[in-house]
Amino acid sequence: MSFKENLLQKIKIDKTAKQVIASIGPPGSDRKVDKEIMRRLLKMSSYAYRKERDLDLYIQDVDADKTRILVLDNDLAIYNTFIEDVALRKSPTVKEMINIRNIIKILNDTDVVISKKEESVKTIQKECSDMLDLSFDESDLDEIVKDGAASLDREYADGVIESLDLFAEILGYSPPPKAFKIGHHEIIGALTKKESGEIIFGPMVIYSIIHNSLKLMDQQVGSFDKGKIEFVHQVASGKEKSDAEGPDVFQYLKKMAVKLNPKSEI
Repeated sequence: MSFKENLLQKIKIDKTAKQVIASIGPPGSDRKVDKEIMRRLLKMSSYAYRKERDLDLYIQDVDADKTRILVLDNDLAIYNTFIEDVALRKSPTVKEMINIRNIIKILNDTDVVISKKEESVKTIQKECSDMLDLSFDESDLDEIVKDGAASLDREYADGVIESLDLFAEILGYSPPPKAFKIGHHEIIGALTKKESGEIIFGPMVIYSIIHNSLKLMDQQVGSFDKGKIEFVHQVASGKEKSDAEGPDVFQYLKKMAVKLNPKSEI
């Protein structure tokens, strides 16, 4: 796949993992893990599905006797053992439970469990991302710039937002804090937090979905500075001048990507 395709896949992986983690309840809660979303994440991994007894297993290396095995249930435990051992511990037969050694294994799985719940999701997320080639050169960035500019020209909002999402992933830009959010606008920018609790946001890119206008504010604004925040809103509405507009914003993002990623990889 191309760099753009790989980067879109990484964004999809991260979004899916975040959704799974959001579905995990706190200790002692009755909330169930969203298995369907977890299945989507696992389909992007190298793990192979296998039904064993009443268990849904995802196996890292089906040819190995001992391998990583994720059990798709509310615990999302990843085991480092063999399939039969997981079946014994998670879904034992009456005959197996007669054996005292088996009882010990059933009651205590800490010797084979690597992780559970959120930690397991992050493990799968990382393994999925590690499979992707995220190295790039300027021509890869030029493709994103070209696609974004063409979408802006055609007033194709989804295409503009996709290009902004790609640059946000490369640059580590974030969605806006609450104080900077504007209805019907897609906003991304550099975000840092001070010890005082103030959030510093910027440089930032502001895209009006309704008016198909793309603007750049090449400055940092603190969340405690109401005057500057109002200025951001004025720039978004066109009442104040931005630092760059239209396709030039994509060129700015490309320049920042080259500057911040001299080795050309994420």
